[in-house]
Amino acid sequence: MKKPKWVVQKEQDKKARSRETVWLFGLHAVRDALTNPARSRERLVVTPNAEQKLADAIAQSGMTPEVVEPRRFSVPLDPGSVHQGAALEVKPLEWGRLEDVCIGDEAPRVILLDRVTDPHNVGAILRSAEVLGASAVIGTRHHSAPETGALAKTASGALERQPYLRVRNLADAIRALQDMGYTVLGLDGEADQTIEQAVAGRTDRPVALVLGAEGPGLREKTRDTVDHLVRIDAAGGFGSLNVSNAAAIALYASRGPRGSA
Repeated sequence: MKKPKWVVQKEQDKKARSRETVWLFGLHAVRDALTNPARSRERLVVTPNAEQKLADAIAQSGMTPEVVEPRRFSVPLDPGSVHQGAALEVKPLEWGRLEDVCIGDEAPRVILLDRVTDPHNVGAILRSAEVLGASAVIGTRHHSAPETGALAKTASGALERQPYLRVRNLADAIRALQDMGYTVLGLDGEADQTIEQAVAGRTDRPVALVLGAEGPGLREKTRDTVDHLVRIDAAGGFGSLNVSNAAAIALYASRGPRGSA
């Protein structure tokens, strides 16, 4: 019996993902990937100076690096990438299912990204998510920033520890979180209520925050799927925040006053 086209496509996509690799670069990103037991590592290229600085991490990883002089440092990185003499080819991390990573301790927090494609913004969001204790950052497989060297460098190590899932459909992910007991809040500068007002009296419950790309903001379907639209309480009409700054402020605000419930 001939397989349906969608089944064939799904199998092909799975095989393509299994062959996919990413080049991480920069001392911090490479060091954290070398010491992450969940990372599948393929190839390490370093200059003599970087090899010295990464000696402990290289020993822990068990890898044998390719040591090259700076003028012969040639790996497939974007022009202008500040690699600091270290580049590591890896497989993308597998974080499992949304249901597995979005069950936190008490009152988990999750960030969802609606077509946020800039890897620097996503990297910064991952860093804030780790610092502020989010259970996961969730984007989409298409129209969102994939795992890249630039993202990893901006995340400053958080990519190795902070779950970053890319789902097929954001609206489906929102509904799944709602079924898990999450209150899902979409950020919109024109919303009637603030984040603090939306979570008042229920900061002890799971909350997911959805942020859209700078400019377009949330898509109509996303706006229709969230529980409430909320805004960051600003001091006045001074323009809008960068999406990574907005994510950090929104996460903090969703916790409410310290010790409240």
